[in-house]
Amino acid sequence: TRSRFLYYLFSLGTELGNELFYILFFPFCIWNLDAWLGRRLIIIWVWVMYLGQCTKDVIRWPRPAAPPVVKLEVFYNSEYSMPSTHAMSGTAIPLALLLLSYGRWQYPLMFGLILAFCWCSLVCCSRIYMGMHSILDVIAGFLYAILILVAIHPLVDLIDNFNLTYKYAPLIIISLHLALGIFSFTLDTWSTSRGDTAQILGCGAGVACGSHVNYVMGLELDPPPDTLPLSLSSLTVTVFGKAILRLLIGVIVLLLTKVAMKKATIPLACKIFRIPHDDIRKARQRMEVELPYRYITYGMVGFSLMFIVPCLFHFIGLS
Repeated sequence: TRSRFLYYLFSLGTELGNELFYILFFPFCIWNLDAWLGRRLIIIWVWVMYLGQCTKDVIRWPRPAAPPVVKLEVFYNSEYSMPSTHAMSGTAIPLALLLLSYGRWQYPLMFGLILAFCWCSLVCCSRIYMGMHSILDVIAGFLYAILILVAIHPLVDLIDNFNLTYKYAPLIIISLHLALGIFSFTLDTWSTSRGDTAQILGCGAGVACGSHVNYVMGLELDPPPDTLPLSLSSLTVTVFGKAILRLLIGVIVLLLTKVAMKKATIPLACKIFRIPHDDIRKARQRMEVELPYRYITYGMVGFSLMFIVPCLFHFIGLS
């Protein structure tokens, strides 16, 4: 049966693992709620997504065959199927949010558990409904995300502290993220996963470097431990209006950064590697162009998110 309600519900579930959601959720969290929490969520998200994409390209299971399934989403059809990175992200983000925020923020544990359960269930079920994954892909993604979360959660404070305080952190961050992107791909055919992985790594590197610059310049300082646990300020029209304005202005800056960097980096990479760029779409699928353009573009988006946009807010009195 074709239910319009289910279609829209599961389309929303799918969006919770797509770029549009990330470019709204992470900035909202960092600019309006808690930069400390946002930085740590991004560290976990980068590792979960990176390992998920790499595992897909090692296992190389094709998507479910259509028929029998009906595919309601074709954008990621060229990617491999096992494990579901949507299920990984939809498991890791709400669980990490709960682990990191409970005790730091005042709210009932039951509320956090229900939110995490609904979020995770919606994303996981949406992948099966959309015909993009088998039940096995989704279960594997769910369990894999929990495994990575268990391994990385104890290290998050250490990683964030290193990103902020170590003198040569930006150099090491950029080199490490670049190396991970270059050495993880030996694809026979082009798929969206290579670019997505470079995008995620670039974003992670940009956010970490932006955090370091903030710390060195003494700009965005986290609340001192004696002010914890934090409580949500009462929601007034002014508070709500400022939060929406910050999100609106900030996301526009991020999108403009993305467009400008894309316009500059693709022709530049084509020129350096002597690749004809009369057909931009074809040129973009070449590894020599795709990796630097995605990495640099999203690196700058991540850097803007952490450093440039908060500076702009400070300048226009929206901090």
